[in-house]
Amino acid sequence: MQASALTARELFCRRGDRLLFGGIDLSLESGEALHLVGPNGIGKSSLLQILAGLRRPAFAPEMIPANRGRGSVNWQGSVGLIDERPALDEDAPLAKALGFWARVDNNEATSTDAAMDATGLTMLAAVPVRFLSTGQRKRAAFARLLIQGPDHWLLDEPLNGLDSDGVSLVERLIADRRAAGGAVIVASHQAISLPGCQIVDVRDHPW
Repeated sequence: MQASALTARELFCRRGDRLLFGGIDLSLESGEALHLVGPNGIGKSSLLQILAGLRRPAFAPEMIPANRGRGSVNWQGSVGLIDERPALDEDAPLAKALGFWARVDNNEATSTDAAMDATGLTMLAAVPVRFLSTGQRKRAAFARLLIQGPDHWLLDEPLNGLDSDGVSLVERLIADRRAAGGAVIVASHQAISLPGCQIVDVRDHPW
């Protein structure tokens, strides 16, 4: 029997005065994947932020007195997020920028050199982050994630800027994480290989 990785109940979200989605329940076992779909502005990134603990779920006033489990997000293990911000020092050489996070995360399992090798960035170690292309930045974000070493991954448009080799790399990294027991949630407009994944269309969950 697989172990539970994520249980989230009745997630609602608003952005300012705009109601984005409501009543989303999610459940993932170890090694499972989920693909979030829907048009821009529907709330996919906001949902990932809620799942990452970076945004609080919203509540409809008439629902607040009800079920105490409403708006809950429970992970078994650690979680890492990739979005459009790689959180790397723009002026530092790539190896130094990633090395900073290696010291912060203190993850002995994956060194900076190993992460750059795994993402095809070894030859760019001395290049300042500001000179990296969009695809190289995306690879660098995955190197950062590998250094962090979270159990589960949240990926917001992980294929943006990548060529076919980059797409294959990301799909392989996801498959490896799942094989190691991690759950992966992906929000992507582009086709991505996630065998056996759940699909949640945020449009099916209006507030």
